[in-house]
Formats: sequence, structure tokens, C-alpha cells
Amino acid sequence: MSEQQPNPYASDPGQAPGDYKWGPGQASYGYPQPYPQPPAHQPTAGGAGLPIPQQPPAPGYAPGPGAVPGQGMSIGDISIAGDQIITPSGTMPLRGAMWNATDLSRTEEKMPAHAIVLAVIFFLFCLLGLLFLLMKEKRTTGYIQVTVHSGGRHHSTMIPATDPNSYAWVMHQINYARSLSV
Repeated sequence: MSEQQPNPYASDPGQAPGDYKWGPGQASYGYPQPYPQPPAHQPTAGGAGLPIPQQPPAPGYAPGPGAVPGQGMSIGDISIAGDQIITPSGTMPLRGAMWNATDLSRTEEKMPAHAIVLAVIFFLFCLLGLLFLLMKEKRTTGYIQVTVHSGGRHHSTMIPATDPNSYAWVMHQINYARSLSV
């Protein structure tokens, strides 16, 4: 005869049959996690016992529009105030935060309808009407996704792209936030 397999639905082997407790036990995925405790020691460089120097942002590097040093800043619905990141889903510590941006926008270039009409009208009078076909119209649509990870939490926001330079502006803001997160 074959050996009998253990019942996977039975309670824990170290637990008595009547000791079942209703509800969640330890915090797990999906439940709010407690903040990790800060280290009891000063972080050091390479274990040599030397403290890591706090570096200010590079000379000539300033936050983007709307960001005042010392007063905080915001990127979409993510705000930085003091040493915390404030989001609609809660606060996170600023130190050690990881910032990412993804460009989900696109810029289309097309010929407007009035350029075709003007080209046809002026083609009849002179051949210079074909120059109207060089008229182009640029239109940017889409979003830029900004995500931040800190203290075991994650938040993501979408910022509308209004022109081709929107991604560069958001990256400027994120690079400043990264310099504050060190």
C-alpha cells in the first residue's frame, strides 16, 4: 500500500485543532505595512566608518517652475514637503525614494485643411501656391506617468502632455526630487 499524503487543508501541525483565530494574521500583500524603522546608526560609505556627506544639488541646478527650495514642490498629485512625500494614498519618507517617469505621449504632424485650400487657390494664379503645402501643424497628445517608491509604498500619477517639451519639464522636476531624496 502507498504512504498516505498529509491533508493540505488541515491546520498548522504546531497548532491545536481548537486554536483557530479568525481574520488576518501577519501583515501581508494588500494590507498596510508599517513603516520600516530608521537605522540606529549613521549610514557610512563603503563600511569604512566614514559618514556619507550630504550633498546639495549641483551649482546652477534649480527646481522647475512652481518649486521653491525649502517650501516643497509638487509633480501632479505627488507633493514634497519637508522630509515627506505626500500622495493621495498616504505619506512616504523622502529619503531613499525612487522616482521614475515614462513618456506615454506622442506628437503628430499633419497638414492643416486650410493649407490645401490655399495651395489649390494660389496654384491657379501662380506656382507659388505649392509653398502652402509646406505648412505643418504639430499636436501633442497623451500623458507622462510619474511613479515614486518609498518606505514599502508605491504611487503613480499621470501628467497630461501639452507640448513636445512636457517630458523634459517633468524630467527636470523628477531630477530635482531625486536630488532631495539622497
